[in-house]
Amino acid sequence: MNILVTGANGQLGNEMRVIAQDSGNHSWFFTDVQELDITDRSAVAAFVKDNNIDAVVNCAAYTNVDRAERDEQTAYLLNALAAENLAVVAHEAGALLVHISTDYVFDGNACLPYRETDTPNPQTAYGRTKLAGERLIQQACPSAVIIRTAWLYSSFGNNFVKTMLRLGKERDSLSVVYDQIGTPTYAADLAFAILCIIENSKTLEQTSDNIYHFTNLGVCSWYDFTCEIHRLAGISCKVSPIRSEQYPQPTPRPHYSVLDKQKIQSAFGIRIPHWTDSLARCLKLMDL
Repeated sequence: MNILVTGANGQLGNEMRVIAQDSGNHSWFFTDVQELDITDRSAVAAFVKDNNIDAVVNCAAYTNVDRAERDEQTAYLLNALAAENLAVVAHEAGALLVHISTDYVFDGNACLPYRETDTPNPQTAYGRTKLAGERLIQQACPSAVIIRTAWLYSSFGNNFVKTMLRLGKERDSLSVVYDQIGTPTYAADLAFAILCIIENSKTLEQTSDNIYHFTNLGVCSWYDFTCEIHRLAGISCKVSPIRSEQYPQPTPRPHYSVLDKQKIQSAFGIRIPHWTDSLARCLKLMDL
């Protein structure tokens, strides 16, 4: 298959590059804005046609939650309109589209893991624009696969794991919120799941029911996550739990964003590692 990956310089895009090294039976095309502007539908259509693309993995997104509140128009352009461009072109070309979405489409007020059928209720500009992208994709390309994920980290780029490693080495003590609950997601595991879906795409139904949730297994708070990062890295910084109101942010974060993974596991037979095991793998790769 000829596979196009957009947003290829981000965490997930770089993990797709790693996956591609062991997937010699496919031809991969990695692009970021410099190579392909996905807000330009004609440019996307030309690229897909010229390279006979069979599958598109959209890793591109406007992910700065706080900045999106100040500039929802730009967030909408990248998270919704650009996603629609990919969906329209993929549908016309008969190509599979795999699009990455977020737990922020929910309000974070649940007490049980969110299922794909639960009603979205985004509370932020980021969440609203990502949900708009989901709906535009479903209208333009009903067979597209949408994967919602959360708390993404990797050995590539900037993320929570790298921040906590740096702060843990720089400071004697840290305060981290304990009342925001979710599940960390190692981007390498998500990349592997995406490849599994692409290679089993013939089993997908041509309906708009192709929304799936993917994170690692298990549940923790940001405080728990930090403690495990430091334990595995051998960092002795004292970490104290605090409430969200003690760490004010311009944009509210979901208090509960655990996603139910049963659907993707049963549909594709994907084995999902526990978050602590995946974190250990990632830190080992970083020589920590």
